[in-house]
Amino acid sequence: MQAFSFSADKESLRGPRIVRVGLIQNSIALPTTEPFLNQREAIFQKLIPMIDAAGSSGVNILCLQEAWTMPFAFCTREKKWCEFAEEIDGESTKFLQQLAQKYNMVIISPILERDVNHGETLWNTAVIIGNHGNIIGKHRKNHIPRVGDFNESTYYMEGNTGHPVFETAYGKIAVNICYGRHHPLNWLAFGLNGAEIVFNPSATVGELSEPMWPIEARNAAIANSYFVGSINRVGTEVFPNPFTSGDGKPQHADFGHFYGSSHFSAPDASCTPSLARHKDGLLISDMDLNLCRQLKDKWGFRMTARYDVYADLLGRYVKQDFEPQVISDPLLHKSA
Repeated sequence: MQAFSFSADKESLRGPRIVRVGLIQNSIALPTTEPFLNQREAIFQKLIPMIDAAGSSGVNILCLQEAWTMPFAFCTREKKWCEFAEEIDGESTKFLQQLAQKYNMVIISPILERDVNHGETLWNTAVIIGNHGNIIGKHRKNHIPRVGDFNESTYYMEGNTGHPVFETAYGKIAVNICYGRHHPLNWLAFGLNGAEIVFNPSATVGELSEPMWPIEARNAAIANSYFVGSINRVGTEVFPNPFTSGDGKPQHADFGHFYGSSHFSAPDASCTPSLARHKDGLLISDMDLNLCRQLKDKWGFRMTARYDVYADLLGRYVKQDFEPQVISDPLLHKSA
């Protein structure tokens, strides 16, 4: 467990808005060959002392990692892993609702969702559980990767919930799930809707993304004047059957190493040290949400942005007859 603090300047007309926020990163608890019910229950039991530690430390908002109830088995393309999918008010939500109510804590729970009202469609979803144990809402992952072993589109497609911001007892929060962090406009949209803290629950491996990991969230925090909590799972998950992903690599039975390194970033460009690459961990930080407005006033990014110009370009770009605005040097095409 590590703990840090972000401060803001003292204001004359507003008191501090200090919120204590926690991130949990963890490995799975049992081998992937064990019965699914046992795997899920073991993860539940593993997280209880970590969530208890967060609650006992006075954490107001806690975020878990992407698809925390299961191995990140989407690399395999095997449909048996769909059994881990559950409804929004399923077993994991009921499990966390008790803890949220016990500790007066908002909990973000990223799960594999089964939408029984729409043909049992699966989604990669974050459930927002309020500090009274109520379900505030949900957000479905906007961007689905198609790179390397990230075969997630075999199971679910891009979400349909837009860019919701959830007003909680402790501030306005949003969830930019995993691959969405590679899309600057995704971060922007949560900011335009008024987010003060954006969580990025992830499951990503070292070979692919680790050089970008400390950069993207920090840039987003700066550009959008909000705090970012970045969470990544830990460990190497080995699956029963070897698989390939059409990238020319030999068949293999693991996705690679999930490198943890969870951290917080602030709108003033500061950030916390990261949790370990190989260990479970709980990261806690106090943050004064007044810093969001103070940085907006300082830099004026919203005021100086040209949203009308961007909207015009994007409006033309999505049409079939779009032509890039390229002005060529006439001498490039002059006959010799």
